[in-house]
Amino acid sequence: MTELALLQNVRPNAGSVTDILIQNGRIAKIAPEISDLPADVTLLDGGGDIALPGLIEAHTHMDKTLYGLSWQPHSAGPTIRDKVDNERRIVKKLNIDSAQRSATQTRLEIGNGSTHIRTHVDVNNERGLGYLEGVLATQAAFKESVTIQVVAFPQQGILASPGTEAYLNEAAKLGIDCIGGIDPSVIERDPVKHLDIIFGIADKHGLGIDIHLHEPGQLGAFTVELIAERTKALGLRGKVMISHAFCLGGVDEPYLDRLTQMLLDNEIAIMTHGPGQSVYPPILKLSAAGVILCTGSDGIRDSWGPYGNGDMLERVMWLGYRSNFRRDEELAIALSMATTGAAKALGVENYGLDVGCDADIVVVKGETVAQAIMDRAARRLVLKRGKVTAADGHCLV
Repeated sequence: MTELALLQNVRPNAGSVTDILIQNGRIAKIAPEISDLPADVTLLDGGGDIALPGLIEAHTHMDKTLYGLSWQPHSAGPTIRDKVDNERRIVKKLNIDSAQRSATQTRLEIGNGSTHIRTHVDVNNERGLGYLEGVLATQAAFKESVTIQVVAFPQQGILASPGTEAYLNEAAKLGIDCIGGIDPSVIERDPVKHLDIIFGIADKHGLGIDIHLHEPGQLGAFTVELIAERTKALGLRGKVMISHAFCLGGVDEPYLDRLTQMLLDNEIAIMTHGPGQSVYPPILKLSAAGVILCTGSDGIRDSWGPYGNGDMLERVMWLGYRSNFRRDEELAIALSMATTGAAKALGVENYGLDVGCDADIVVVKGETVAQAIMDRAARRLVLKRGKVTAADGHCLV
């Protein structure tokens, strides 16, 4: 049975007013005032607002969000290790239910226009696969409304947390998308062994890799080199992401150029959320070179910090603010990190606002894309494969 919907009176990417015909979940036609359609076509009014491809949350931790729970004053120390240890105490005290937590964040993100999410989920020797099983349940429950990619993430380390490697191997059999890693030198004290483990598991099971890399300067840059070497050796080009990569903002230009070429040669994507406390990858320089860039909320109101609301337009605004972007074309680059760049980073197929693409669309008010980013009005409509999942900022699923 053919399912038809007509999204009327929208401006794709703030262009001319047009209609978008959706057939069986895909964009079938884009033209002004499409008519002569069957009586049972679903009509959706875009109100003359901007149509963007569905927003992509490329990095978050929905298994541990505290959003919607009673307020938790921040209590972590300054280092990554402090935050990891504090998190263990908080989630144990609150008896976190990862299925309930991830479902809460999923609805929040859908309401704000996200059609794809990549979430990192803790796998460790305390909870085993418990968090992962909860998030996989959320993934299944919302599969018609949002695409959720899952990364099995050893937050507490692998070598530093004996038994975690075995859980990662088990996680790899459960239908996840990526194996994660974290600070091979600072957390693990053995970058070669840590990377060999996660690359080995990913290669064995045909999975992608997404590594948290907070390590600064030369130390982090050395880890980038090790990652690039393994990506090339195992033929994983286009399947590896480095999240945060603070080090790219803390090395000299010649070394950055060398690292940039390694990223390009291996199609290694970089995720940055524009952190407030440290240097971070130089967006304009990397974008101009052709490096794949994406962004995400990271933790949303969790034990690491009180910030975040699952609105990727707001995240784009913060990227622009942190990067001193003033021009519309600079803000467009930031937006691409939550749309087209993120789609490439996550391997999302049939993405965009062209005929043949999946009808994953968000409609938002604004004269221009830059104004839409600045105003961040409630999303008029959010569509996933042509089905309305949110309206006026409210999730409907």
